[in-house]
Amino acid sequence: MKGKLKFIVPLVLLLVLGGVYKFVLAKPAAVAKPKVEGEVYVLPKDFLVNLTDGKFAKLGVGLVFDEGFAAAPAKAEEGAAAPPTGYGVLPQEAVVRDIVTDESAADLTSRKGREDIKTKILKRLKLQTDVKVHEVLLTDVAVQ
Repeated sequence: MKGKLKFIVPLVLLLVLGGVYKFVLAKPAAVAKPKVEGEVYVLPKDFLVNLTDGKFAKLGVGLVFDEGFAAAPAKAEEGAAAPPTGYGVLPQEAVVRDIVTDESAADLTSRKGREDIKTKILKRLKLQTDVKVHEVLLTDVAVQ
C-alpha cells in the first residue's frame, strides 16, 4: 500500500501544479488579428458598365464597411417597403450603384486599371454617401 501511495501522491501533485499553471499563471494565447476588418457586403445585383472603346463590362462589387457599420439598419421600421428584386438591404444602395456605373474605366483587364477604378469609386462613396466604407472589391469582372 505504501509503495502505491509513493507513486500516486507525486502524480496527483504534479497534475494539480500543472492545472494551476495552465489556468492561473500562464499568459492567455494571443488573439489573431482578422485579415479583413469590418463587414463585407456584396451588392447582390451585377453591374453592366459601358466602356469608352465600345465594349462593356459586367462587374460584381463588394464593399468592406468600417468597423461598427452594418448594411442593414439595426431595427427595421414597421411597414417599410422591401427593396426591389435583386437589390440588397443597404439603404443607400441606389446611390452606390449610380456611382459605380458612372465611373468609366479605360482598362478593366489590367490590374492597374482595376485598382484605379476601385480608388475612384471609394473616393466618391466617401464624398457622396453616408456609407462608412474603407475598401471597394471587384468580385467578378467580365469584359466584352
